[in-house]
Amino acid sequence: MKKLIIISLAAMMAVPMSVRAEDEVVDDGTDFGGRVSAEVDKKLMKGLHTFVNGEARLNDNFGNFYRYQGTVGASYKVNDYLKTALSYTFIENKNSKDEWKIRNRFTFDITGSYRFGDFKLSLRERLQLTCKDVNNKYQDVAKGLTLRSRLMVQYKALDALTPYAYVDVRNTLNAPKWKYTFDDVRGIYSDCSWEGYKDVYINRVRLSLGAEWELSKQHSFDFFCLYDFCNEKDIDSNKKGTKLHLVEKHKSQNISLGLGYKFSF
Repeated sequence: MKKLIIISLAAMMAVPMSVRAEDEVVDDGTDFGGRVSAEVDKKLMKGLHTFVNGEARLNDNFGNFYRYQGTVGASYKVNDYLKTALSYTFIENKNSKDEWKIRNRFTFDITGSYRFGDFKLSLRERLQLTCKDVNNKYQDVAKGLTLRSRLMVQYKALDALTPYAYVDVRNTLNAPKWKYTFDDVRGIYSDCSWEGYKDVYINRVRLSLGAEWELSKQHSFDFFCLYDFCNEKDIDSNKKGTKLHLVEKHKSQNISLGLGYKFSF
């Protein structure tokens, strides 16, 4: 297990995040926001749990609710070192045009963990399928497949208090990919051809510091600060897939304060 965690961390840190010189890079700046959530967790039998979770998110310096989501799922603890989970999430998200759009997300998790003293080290691999409506299949994907790798360390400071830190790397696995020649002088694209959903790249890295506070066996809170670095590709093409207008890299940083409540029984 320790070898698996070390190898995965090295792979996560080794993935290059550079962009091609011809792709315009747009810096969308830094935003501050928040997240609030509540969860109910029910133990069905030893190792098997079901859960329901609701969450709301704010951006624009805490001035705007931009996302609501609800999740239902189940988890199973195979042994002290391995845990799996399945879940479905309904998402209502506001886009840049202030339009509310619906997404459906399905996830499968597998988490390996190892305890040494008061510390716990875990690696979660999450395969995530997000379904949404798209207007142009040549510049967006209706069924986006993502792999998220999260490495977390937790410390049992007190019986009721567990501080933690983690890094979460998100890889998009099937983004639209174009082959083209770019003229730097005239700023135009030529010899364009759409190659399908083959683009694979890191589009988000998250760092978080937080603490879980267990009031009792039934009630607990989660306090955290989340730093979110986004690196998204924006493609503009015609709907016939024959002409490319623009390829941009949008980079942004988001800092969120979060509060979560959990009821277990």
